[in-house]
Amino acid sequence: MNVFTKRNLKLFFRDRSAVFFSLMAILVIIVLYAAFLGDVWLPDSMQGLLDDSSLIDSWLVSGLLAVASVTTTMGAFGVMIDDRVKKIDRDFCASPFPKSRLTAGYLGSAFYIGTIMSVITFAAAELYIVLRGGDWLAPVPCLKMLLLIFLSTMANTSVVCFIVSFFQSQHAFSTASTIIGTAIGFLSGIYLPIGSLPSSVQTVIKLFPVSYSASLFRQILMRAPMKLSFEGVPAQYLNDFREYMGVTYRCGGHEISPLVCVLILMGTAIVFYALSVVNLSKKS
Repeated sequence: MNVFTKRNLKLFFRDRSAVFFSLMAILVIIVLYAAFLGDVWLPDSMQGLLDDSSLIDSWLVSGLLAVASVTTTMGAFGVMIDDRVKKIDRDFCASPFPKSRLTAGYLGSAFYIGTIMSVITFAAAELYIVLRGGDWLAPVPCLKMLLLIFLSTMANTSVVCFIVSFFQSQHAFSTASTIIGTAIGFLSGIYLPIGSLPSSVQTVIKLFPVSYSASLFRQILMRAPMKLSFEGVPAQYLNDFREYMGVTYRCGGHEISPLVCVLILMGTAIVFYALSVVNLSKKS
């Protein structure tokens, strides 16, 4: 299985256009933020607070990391679709290689690709925040971010694999990639903060695992800037801001704890991995 995983990694990184387009959604979000959005979505209660730039930059970066773990894994599964279109997968299915390990090989390579690209995105984002006047992330939060990148990528890889397992052509895969790349900005609350959306739309957003990835990223990256920006401000303003910007979510009037978010991501990874194995085995 390791040889098969390495083979998929080499095929992906050899195709520079595939690497570029897997990052297209991130580039689009950065351009929109720089050219149009900026701090236009800040609630009135936050305007003029200390350290606005660092706080909103951290919010944007958190969303970008959640997006990266989806779009890069989506691009990685292009290798699986290409194998299917060229009938290469038939050679694998005809061998004594177990179907579950075949699926694990595609999943493993996509996970490695998503993790590598997300870590690179995180490093570049940290440099961007520092150049904009922010501070480097402390060692412990940095370690938490890396662990969360692994977990987020694992969950999103399983979900994307399950979606891609239904496609039989490059056209269907490209169409799905475009739709997901367009929608992911809304699902992660980058184009519009979740607090500015109707309650029905907020409920839909909370159904997607990527939302919980973005929430956890924000809780780590925005902790220090929020503490600085809301120093001396009544706690209620901070709580309202956290809920408005999607730093935390509420369900049934109760705040969803970080532990619950982690369990949701772990459960998503397990469930959709099993579904992917079943679906791909049937097709084989």
